[in-house]
Amino acid sequence: MDRIKAKVGILLIATERFRRLGADTEDGTYEQRKLIEAEEYVQNMNSFCDTVYTGQIYSRADLEYAMNAFYNEKVDCVFALFLSWAEDFLWIRFLRDMFPIPILFACKTRTGISFQNTFEENDFVEFLSAGGLVGSLEASGSIQRIQRPMLRTIIGTLPELMKKSKSFFLAAAVRSKLRTSNFGLLASYNEVMWSTYMDPYQIFTKIGPELRFLSVASLMKEIEAVKEEEVNDNCSLLMERYELLDDVDMDKLGASVRASLGLEKLARKAGVNMLVLNDVDTVLLTEVGLRPGFLPTPDGGDISVVPEGDLGGGLAVYILKLLSGRCVSFIEPFHIDLEQECFIAGHAGPNDYTGEGKVKIGKDVRFAKSGYKYAGAPFAWYVIPPGVKTMLHISECNGRYKMVCTLVEALPTNHFITSYSHGKFRPLKGTLQELFDQLIKIGVTQHYGIVEGDYTAELENLAGLLGLDFYHI
Repeated sequence: MDRIKAKVGILLIATERFRRLGADTEDGTYEQRKLIEAEEYVQNMNSFCDTVYTGQIYSRADLEYAMNAFYNEKVDCVFALFLSWAEDFLWIRFLRDMFPIPILFACKTRTGISFQNTFEENDFVEFLSAGGLVGSLEASGSIQRIQRPMLRTIIGTLPELMKKSKSFFLAAAVRSKLRTSNFGLLASYNEVMWSTYMDPYQIFTKIGPELRFLSVASLMKEIEAVKEEEVNDNCSLLMERYELLDDVDMDKLGASVRASLGLEKLARKAGVNMLVLNDVDTVLLTEVGLRPGFLPTPDGGDISVVPEGDLGGGLAVYILKLLSGRCVSFIEPFHIDLEQECFIAGHAGPNDYTGEGKVKIGKDVRFAKSGYKYAGAPFAWYVIPPGVKTMLHISECNGRYKMVCTLVEALPTNHFITSYSHGKFRPLKGTLQELFDQLIKIGVTQHYGIVEGDYTAELENLAGLLGLDFYHI
């Protein structure tokens, strides 16, 4: 999955009263000066997002044209700024009439003023041109009076505005993507983990994804239809890339690859972006004979999968995937190791293994002694690589959703927990016990998505846009 890229509408409000002032001055008219400033915003934003800009807003017609363009181009959010003082009726009309969408209202701080006094007309026009603070203060009153949802304000120099805008734009793009995404649940919630249950209606109305229910019977049809050649090709790719442990049964390797291919094909046919698999469901294990162990599949799988029927875990992994475009692991903390100053975390079952961590093809020891047809069928046994990671949890609480994130450092380690993709971690701030004390007091479940990099700013923005309770530990 590629990292998401935002499409942003740019709304720069100017004033007709000043437009032609300074016609015979050294620095040109007010409008010419504002054209230069506007181009700075557009060029800077084009370096990290796609923009829709219809020109400076001087009139009601300009505003209506811009709003129509934003709607037709399906922008994820709008960046709004007063280029100077301007009549506020345009801004108020925008707040009243613009369709529901995230809005970032910015006030630019100038690093210096280019005139000493305003005795000369050139300096006086520059004085008027530099009045963005006046316009921002004027606009702020209407922001409070109209109280549009999903509107945030920022202030800073141009580089500071761009840095703050980037995380907001990414969050807005994720919001848009969530509203057009489909999650698949196969085939049920996990009956031994009630705390992970979430209301599909609430997920759809408050967060965005539509939930589609997939059956084991449909999966069996897809598995049976997978061609032997495709299975062999994928097995060959796996053995070329990763170490195959000596106790792996080759027939069971083929069965696991076949089931993984069938699961992806089922998800694609259902139009699913994220598959939430109850991989410990007895019907699945009885009918399929194993839990699929190579997702995504090695020849270009494009479906994200999480285990144990946890929709909140699926949301966490999917959101991190959109923000990063990286391999996202699904984990649960197992225990604290005070001697090594770390906690051990990971998860059994299907897990993304396509990152930079260590991979072996090993036997699923957890089910090796069961009576299922392919007991002990192999899987991609992954060790999460070292580095700073964002750890994210999402769950439901009394009709509301909570998003809890923290930064941790993954430590270098080798494979040591059989049948679990895993790693060793320590929090970047505070002690191990303080981290889990806060998590328990907030009230969470055991499941988290974890990805390379720091996405806390984007997640805080996203939680605000979606109306989720946000906790940054």
